[in-house]
Amino acid sequence: MDVVHSALHAGHDGGVELHRGQLVPCYECPARVDFIEQALRAAGRHTWLPPRDFPLERLLNIHDAGFIEFLRTAYPRWRAEGRDGSMLPSGFPARGLRRDRVPSGIHGAMGYYAFDAGTPIVSGTWEAALASAHCAMTAAALVTEGARAAYALCRPPGHHAASGTYGGYCFLNNAALAAQSLRDAGKARVALLDVDYHHGNGTQEIFWERDDVLFISIHGTPDTEYPYFLGYADERGAGRGEGYTLNLPLQRGTDWAGYSAALATAREAIQAFRADALVVSLGVDTYDGDPISAFKLRKEHFPLLGGQLAGLGLPTVLVQEGGYAVEDIGHNVAAVLGAFDGAVLR
Repeated sequence: MDVVHSALHAGHDGGVELHRGQLVPCYECPARVDFIEQALRAAGRHTWLPPRDFPLERLLNIHDAGFIEFLRTAYPRWRAEGRDGSMLPSGFPARGLRRDRVPSGIHGAMGYYAFDAGTPIVSGTWEAALASAHCAMTAAALVTEGARAAYALCRPPGHHAASGTYGGYCFLNNAALAAQSLRDAGKARVALLDVDYHHGNGTQEIFWERDDVLFISIHGTPDTEYPYFLGYADERGAGRGEGYTLNLPLQRGTDWAGYSAALATAREAIQAFRADALVVSLGVDTYDGDPISAFKLRKEHFPLLGGQLAGLGLPTVLVQEGGYAVEDIGHNVAAVLGAFDGAVLR
């Protein structure tokens, strides 16, 4: 399988985040990619490619122009105020506050565009996020050019980023950009399956009113799990998109039996949709050793996931999302990709 990867990811090293009320070192760190790369290179079956360049305007198919300008200029504006280190917001436009104006100052703008205080911006964040988006778009291009599948080793991840907000370690929605790239290349119906432990709230918002992209997410229930305010089963889309969002929330402690049942439901929906291509938001934080998640998938279950994804028989773009058990992330990703490749070759 082709693997698209950029070393620019390492420029985004956030330092600290606010996690469940405590200031802690960032779980989303450069070492995640290092361990994935080591495991995939050890497997020896992949072709490594750099991302292609794409015009900045391609991002505007998914994201708001003002939001992109904020991300592009945020850290220089921060530095212009004599600050350094990590940027974290301290105020948000919650209920009862105005949401129709972007404050001119960097601190207010940060809170306007962010939805949590767990996603720091540092000097290399924009370059890393843009390269990550280019990885996903390149993987989509490879698939439209005839590859059965391609894997985008994206960091930072993307599925929490909405059209005009960032959070959950995500700045640009890599999976959504991949799906849009497939649509632009002529794939009439694209299924986007999010298997990360956390709900892909940004992806849902982006495709909420569209019927050409089916969004499905299997995730920890928002009753107790981040991002808390989206991901319930009664969220089904709106307008033309009504019925094209499928949320499959599961309780903390769900094991492979419960997870695989939800996966079967997702596969049936993708088949009924008659998808022409598949994008997978591949989070492996469903692993029972993950420090910020609470499913109970073990190492032997990730090859089963890869086989189930391959069994859909669709041109597939796999986009890396979460996974924070750093020393095991490489094994789990390699297991998914290896089983996918093996199922395709059989």
